[in-house]
Amino acid sequence: MKKQLFILIILAFLSSYAGKSQIPVQAGPGQKLAELKNQLANDLKNNILPYWSSKMPDEINGGFFGRIDASNRVIHDASKGGILNARILWTWSAAYRVTGNPEYLRLATRARNYILSNFIDRKHGGAYMTLNHKGEIQDDRKHTYTQTFFIYGLSEYARATGDRKALKEAKNIFKALEKNALDREANGYFEVFSRDWQRLHDRLIGEKSPADEKSMNTSLHIMEAYANLYRVWPTARMAERLRNMVNIFLDHIIDKNTHHLIYFLDRNWNSTSGIDSYGHDIEASWLIYEAATLLGDPELIRKAREASVAIADAAAEGLMPDGSMLSEKDRETGRIRDTRGWWDQAEAVVGYVNAYELTENEDYLNMAVKTWNFIEKYLIDRINGGWFAYVSPEGTPGGDKAGTWICPYHNSRMCLEIMERVK
Repeated sequence: MKKQLFILIILAFLSSYAGKSQIPVQAGPGQKLAELKNQLANDLKNNILPYWSSKMPDEINGGFFGRIDASNRVIHDASKGGILNARILWTWSAAYRVTGNPEYLRLATRARNYILSNFIDRKHGGAYMTLNHKGEIQDDRKHTYTQTFFIYGLSEYARATGDRKALKEAKNIFKALEKNALDREANGYFEVFSRDWQRLHDRLIGEKSPADEKSMNTSLHIMEAYANLYRVWPTARMAERLRNMVNIFLDHIIDKNTHHLIYFLDRNWNSTSGIDSYGHDIEASWLIYEAATLLGDPELIRKAREASVAIADAAAEGLMPDGSMLSEKDRETGRIRDTRGWWDQAEAVVGYVNAYELTENEDYLNMAVKTWNFIEKYLIDRINGGWFAYVSPEGTPGGDKAGTWICPYHNSRMCLEIMERVK
């Protein structure tokens, strides 16, 4: 009886805490931005990062564990995915760069050392897709999507610390992609290769048929990675390749009629998909503008600015009255995936703050605030820490807490972006 009463008291406290933390959309824009920054910084420093630093380091085999299940159990023999490890590297590196906390540097260096020792293919170049829990090669395919996150994480570590070895490996993976994955006839990048860079047609990120030769998703993260590498390696060649990626979005991937992103395309950039992915739309809206601004070309910035706002408006089709964002819609069947994913919500906060900055239209800021209020109420795990992977339309949480695709990158980046943008 006493135990049940204690649990009820705790649940009542947590419910009360969540309700009091909501940011009122009626407040002035300055107050909303300041409170948004404060709450996100608090969640980063006192929830997201402590969860990952306490649960994920593998003290027996090195690096980080590969999975935490829905019951919050660390799966010690889970595979160690390249995407997860590269995103962990980016997260701790960026957190150190923004905050200067030496503990974050220690964890970033741990991730950097493990990647350089275990994931990098010294014979054929690039990085492996998956290791087993002991750090041995499990899947040696070269997945372009995965390669981009190694560039992103290694270049962020170099950005935060000036480390030459990390920068060198980021450059090497960039060169491997340009040599092996670039479509020299129709532009863009192919998706999957064997260890020695022979092209495969494996379907790893939702492709439905052999016609799906290029993807919005991989292209988005190539642009993101190239933008970060350009920050620390601002050569003429790097600028040209980054500009090329921005133009690929402006010319081919943004649907000229709907301003949604085209999910899959054939080799010659014809659409092969009827999916609108609201999370990818809003994520791209700010990443395209970020990449263009790094290049400093006024005309490219103008085009990217217009595209950014148009994509943000298109993505708003997925926003619900409670501030949550749906996952996706299949235009051909009308089917809607209505789970509220952790990453979609995090990108919506950044994307709509970005749209507010570009337009000074407070409606966009209110969208960001409402989405954060939804996150704060439903996605933060106040019992075990961290975030849930998703919640149902009714608010029931589900999914692993960490895994190949479940990482600290989207939600940490949301916090860090707002911390840097709101002065």
